[in-house]
Amino acid sequence: MENNAQILFDKLLNNECSADEAEQLIDLLSDAEENTVYKELVLSQLALPVNKNEISDDLRKKLDLRLQQILQNETPVVVLVAKTKLAYTIRYSAAAAILIFISVGVYFGLHKKYTKQQFSQNQLYDVSPGGNKAILTLANGKKIVLTDSRNGKLAQQGSTTISKTANGEVVYLQDQSADNTTTAKTEYNMMTTPVGGQYHLTLADGTNVWLNAESSIKYPTVFSGNERKVEITGEVYFEVVHNKAMPFKVISQGQTIEVLGTHFDVMAYSDEKSIKTTLLEGSVKISDNGNTKLLIPGEQSQTTADAIKVTRDVDLEEVIAWKDGYFKFNENMESIMGKISRWYNVNVVYQVKPDAELTFSGKISRTRNLSAILKMLEFNGDVHFKIEGRRVTVMK
Repeated sequence: MENNAQILFDKLLNNECSADEAEQLIDLLSDAEENTVYKELVLSQLALPVNKNEISDDLRKKLDLRLQQILQNETPVVVLVAKTKLAYTIRYSAAAAILIFISVGVYFGLHKKYTKQQFSQNQLYDVSPGGNKAILTLANGKKIVLTDSRNGKLAQQGSTTISKTANGEVVYLQDQSADNTTTAKTEYNMMTTPVGGQYHLTLADGTNVWLNAESSIKYPTVFSGNERKVEITGEVYFEVVHNKAMPFKVISQGQTIEVLGTHFDVMAYSDEKSIKTTLLEGSVKISDNGNTKLLIPGEQSQTTADAIKVTRDVDLEEVIAWKDGYFKFNENMESIMGKISRWYNVNVVYQVKPDAELTFSGKISRTRNLSAILKMLEFNGDVHFKIEGRRVTVMK
């Protein structure tokens, strides 16, 4: 069985695999779902070209899906899928495969002619990933650099205590016995993340807020009256506590989102073409310039100066991947590099404008150094990079 699998993989590597042989390989992989030997055999292959003249699109996708299902159980591995009109190729990181070999103490010989992937001749330097970085600006103008501040109580504002937890989050605790009347002066704080930063905040009503890189949120230290209103820039994910008597409103570049209690993501970077609001749970109402749309879970609105467009069947995992600690790509190079630029605090320039038709799909941890991600992108063979300090050049 093992020899048959190796023969079939060799044929894949040489682009000589027929439709019948592809089906045989799928059967072998299916039988080997719990067999780590086969998993490592998959990992030992750095490229899997498929004979497009022999194998149908449906069969090819079936094979690719089976390979990816196996690889999903191996956390150190990064899978990048490059899609073009002419070819469909899955490529794996040699470095990630080596990590697997070390972790299980098993080494599979790799075919020498496939292990020497041609990267850019320019040296790739390392740039560390972003992390928990933010500045808290209090209503009186005092700034607290959360990266350097100690855990515990940070400030007291009226009936609200602001604390930093051991896992690096800021929590607002409101004294429920206090008289928070509408006549009391409302104080507003602001949390800001720099390029290469992110942070988790719990508001006074218990609403959880995650800020992506280069984002901000302005909010009251205590909620009173008949609504809860905050203002944001950049990208922010909300898990809003339900309160029918006090709707929660999010303001971003003129757009207003109104909710009672729900989970949603808002991407409102100034350099993006539209404001994207994606709903995961509950329901929200989007309003902008007299236009109004209601979203249901799985929908995303794109708000521009002229209209609000709604897209259905959105990949929700991709939208909130940043909150969960990884990138999930399914987009072209310019879009990918925009995310990388914000997280790694680098400037991106292009020698040649990238082909908008070439897209990449896959997952990768946001804790990896920049050079590792760029090298993996280079496995596609259609792009190269050069890092000079905080400047990344995308080359052909």
